[in-house]
Amino acid sequence: MRFFFHFGRYLLLLRQLFKKPENQRMYWDELFRQMVSIGINSLGIVVIISVFMGAVTTVQTAYQLVSGLVSKSIIGAIVSDSSILELGPTITSLVLAGKIGSSIASEIGTMRVTEQIDALEIMGVNAPGYLISPKILAAVITIPMLIILAISLSIGGGIFVGDLTGILSSQQFIEGARSSFLPFNVAFSLTKAFTFAFIISSVSAYQGYYTQGGSLEVGQASTRAVVFSCILILLSDYLLAQLLL
Repeated sequence: MRFFFHFGRYLLLLRQLFKKPENQRMYWDELFRQMVSIGINSLGIVVIISVFMGAVTTVQTAYQLVSGLVSKSIIGAIVSDSSILELGPTITSLVLAGKIGSSIASEIGTMRVTEQIDALEIMGVNAPGYLISPKILAAVITIPMLIILAISLSIGGGIFVGDLTGILSSQQFIEGARSSFLPFNVAFSLTKAFTFAFIISSVSAYQGYYTQGGSLEVGQASTRAVVFSCILILLSDYLLAQLLL
């Protein structure tokens, strides 16, 4: 029963986001601030994870292909397809759920326990719209961009390590990647990116908005935001794969 209670309250919170903003300029300023916080401030961790993700996948794939009968270009096909379909969108989103999700939940949760949200409501401001809408919109804009960057860097990391270690040349890698490339895979990856971005931002905002208590409860809300976001990302990953592939 608690699931239906939280799901219903989550939907009611989302409904409040579509109310007309009181001051559009204020909302735009908050949107750009959140885009910097969510997107630009996450570049470092995304770059590091993506490059090593592609590099490790290349080395491990080459280790599995011990037969001389298999062309080395197949490594490029496996690494590129894995990066586009799964490693880029899913692994990056799980990492961002830990970084961005906890940040959103703790920021809104702190405002709740310090009664700043109550003050906004007393002043007639649509608190969910002002606090949550820019975060969700910023996440939906910037996280897919980060995932596109992650896919590119993952493939680039695979090319670099393959060339550096002599596993296969960059020409062989690109040949294999081009032979297995399907435009639909990119569309599928972007579909997952937008879905995961909405899950991370909305679930984390929900956990923070309904925080009760003090600083201890804010930490617990941040933990729940990360855990639930990761679970829903994995669940939606399976459902999208089952429905679209």
